[in-house]
Amino acid sequence: MRILVANVNTTQSMTDSIAAQARSVAAPGTEIVGLTPSFGADSCEGNFESYLAAIAVMDAVVSYPEPFDAVIQAGYGEHGREGLQELLDVPVVDITEAAASTAMFLGHKYSVITTLDRAVPLIEDRLKLAGLDARCASVRASGMAVLELEEEPERAVEAIIEQALIAVRDDKAEVIVLGCGGMAGLDEAIRRRAGVPVVDGVASAVIIAEGLVRMGLSTSKVRTYAAPRPKTVVGWPLSAVAAPSAAAPAVAEVAR
Repeated sequence: MRILVANVNTTQSMTDSIAAQARSVAAPGTEIVGLTPSFGADSCEGNFESYLAAIAVMDAVVSYPEPFDAVIQAGYGEHGREGLQELLDVPVVDITEAAASTAMFLGHKYSVITTLDRAVPLIEDRLKLAGLDARCASVRASGMAVLELEEEPERAVEAIIEQALIAVRDDKAEVIVLGCGGMAGLDEAIRRRAGVPVVDGVASAVIIAEGLVRMGLSTSKVRTYAAPRPKTVVGWPLSAVAAPSAAAPAVAEVAR
């Protein structure tokens, strides 16, 4: 099984960290391939960067030259998952939905701890769109920028723990969700201090993607995520590499 894990930003070191977290939970025989978009922002912290990332991730996936069995979009609250589902016949798992749905198995209410405050409305909107907001106690900002998570991991952990403890005490959260792909791998340290289950979206997405592939399940194509209608698409994808055979015929059609 080969799973593509697509970072939503162009910071290669973050792609490497996300891929390492994915490999740490992947089953034997599962190959994890980390993808870094060829264009876009070095971190996603707003609508402009998120929409740009949606195109960049689709471009990176369509341009990947080998067959693959599933795709993980590793950006919390980012746009683009729906486009990938139209383009591909393989399962597409977004870490936002993977983390929130996993948290719902573990407690009555969950809280998301994310980066900057400006990301909070984006995450709230994505959870509402996915139908996962009813059991979300709160979305809280740690005050750490995305790139600071790598630059100052100890300070990042302390900032996340501070908000996690407030969420448990004041918002009555019973589970904490890490609301950024750049927080991958921080879950254990936060779990020890917060005293509640802590869900990492990358790890959750890997387990869900593997399960869907093993069950032979993928996105329904009868309506909402039907393949794009054949049209002339100018200037995209950016790469001259054609879509792999694992992708839906629509991808090859668009790629031409």
